[in-house]
Amino acid sequence: MKFIINKLSTLPALLSGPIIRHVEANQLTFWLATSKPFPLTFKLFHDNVSLFDRALTSQEQQIITIGQQAFIHLIAIDFDQPLPYQTLLHYDFEFNDDGVAQSISEQLPEFLYQDEKLPNFIITRDINTMLHGSCRKPHFDSTDGLQQVDNVIANSFEGDDERPAMLMMSGDQIYADDVAGPTLVAIHQVIELLGLYHESWQGAVVNDSDGLFNSELCYYQRDQLLPYTKANKALYESFFAASKKPIFTSVNSKNHLVTFSENIAMYLLVWSPQLWQLVDFSKAKIPVEYQTQYQQEQVIIEDFIRGLPKVRRALAHIPSYMIFDDHDITDDWNLTRGWEEAAYGHPFSKRIIGNSLISYWLCQGWGNAPKKFTTLNEQCDNFFTDKGINQHSELVEKLLDWQQWHYSLATTPKVVVLDTRTQRWRSESRASKPSGLMDWEALSELQQELINEPKVILVSPAPIYGVKMIETIQRIFTFFGQPLMVDAENWMAHSGTANVMLNIFRHVKTPPEFIILSGDVHYSFVYDVTHRFQRSNSKIVQITCSGIKNQFPAKLLSWLDTLNRYLYAPYSPLNWFTKRRSMKIRVRKPNDVDDNTLYNGSGIGLITLTDDEHIVQASVICADNNTVNFHAKDELAE
Repeated sequence: MKFIINKLSTLPALLSGPIIRHVEANQLTFWLATSKPFPLTFKLFHDNVSLFDRALTSQEQQIITIGQQAFIHLIAIDFDQPLPYQTLLHYDFEFNDDGVAQSISEQLPEFLYQDEKLPNFIITRDINTMLHGSCRKPHFDSTDGLQQVDNVIANSFEGDDERPAMLMMSGDQIYADDVAGPTLVAIHQVIELLGLYHESWQGAVVNDSDGLFNSELCYYQRDQLLPYTKANKALYESFFAASKKPIFTSVNSKNHLVTFSENIAMYLLVWSPQLWQLVDFSKAKIPVEYQTQYQQEQVIIEDFIRGLPKVRRALAHIPSYMIFDDHDITDDWNLTRGWEEAAYGHPFSKRIIGNSLISYWLCQGWGNAPKKFTTLNEQCDNFFTDKGINQHSELVEKLLDWQQWHYSLATTPKVVVLDTRTQRWRSESRASKPSGLMDWEALSELQQELINEPKVILVSPAPIYGVKMIETIQRIFTFFGQPLMVDAENWMAHSGTANVMLNIFRHVKTPPEFIILSGDVHYSFVYDVTHRFQRSNSKIVQITCSGIKNQFPAKLLSWLDTLNRYLYAPYSPLNWFTKRRSMKIRVRKPNDVDDNTLYNGSGIGLITLTDDEHIVQASVICADNNTVNFHAKDELAE
């Protein structure tokens, strides 16, 4: 595959998207990016009858300038008459370019499924099936599991398979802290092509994006600019103007994204093949010692690009919901109070984190619950101008203080999505102890959200009920003051958070049935949890699917799985030292083979609520086109 950059060529009108985001009977929302601030006409049809056909107003179509030739469109259309549920709705966007109308369906026929004339979607109130997954790293050496979403939708046209109600992506939709060299090269070419804005900051010797991009440390050596080891202390002291150093803990931070433009370009590239066609991988000043790694990564990235047409088509045909985890911003984001004090105490590290968060807001956060962001979005014109981000530091502060990233969906069952990153229960006893994933106030709000619901689908990026052997190792490292070494982020790591969350499950007014969807850990498993207390019919199904394009080291995971089965067998006395000793857990085996309880492979999760409302089927549609089903059989008592 060869990519050619040509500045004189006309940029495509559509840079990325459209992506269907939050949908309900009275509102549709879409995200897309274009090379001009096109006024758009939206068309909607049901059984060939037009339901909507007119130019969008400025209230319905918010255009945010992110570069000289780059504009993000946040589209939210309200309907006085409710749209029909559980039926196919066809739509199209029309670009008005100097009086010439161009529709997506005409310009991109590959955007459509076989025999379909327009892209389409379904609004679902009662969830029977849904897709979910997390952790999509473009340069991980596997097929992109997100392509399987496209296959599922295609099958829904060809047979009796029901189209899933939604796609839930529960964290690490991008890896801002772990970027392949070829991807960073593409990002910089996209910045130049689109005229994405440069920026400046304080607290470093290189104090603007031009200086960073031209630095000899720009590729594969950025970790030297992001202090996290003692080995480079002299360099850090010469680079940073202040004595207090921020801590970036990713072991793969050699190409960590820094600027807002880099983050935005990353989003445009991971969701669409359009801009990759204008990239030339050979035009990069890669240090000699990293050339081999660069070429190896290029092979993987080119395979990733080949799958993007399927990904773009899928995201245009199914409502997608998202929530951040650490890699969307940076590894171990807010893991400990000490991490926060160091990272937010320095203007440069605060800017790096803030830039990722601004990009998340525009490309992910807003589309989950547009009404929650009305006040913030109304201020966009004050911050995004045709010369760049105005009052950049003020915008960063505003988003760091934002407390509305979580959301819920009025479906049946109700979907409740947790923010486990920005509302942390910080340790008062020791700065190095892991923070609780949610603080008391956030957990209290969650409890109110759950009251009197018969069943809830709870989305927690990190599993609430994890693998005990792995959690034990994390606890040991935490005891010795090294939680960062083992990514000690689990619900049981902080006693306050753990006790409150477990009490929520025990409360008589909270749902007797929970389906918990999680990711984060780079392997997949399913636990059926029963609490031993007054309400004997309570039931929790912990379904973890990770990653979409990532995996755990195979030999290490096999070893940990074996130790977990032996050390925490049903009648092991070690169970009495866990916070979950008053429960029993039934482990579902993947495909009922061998003794494995964990599945390690890229793919997308599928859950199905059967006619028996107490049965939840869980499977992973693997990136290699196989399917792994989790069968309930062996029981482990805790």
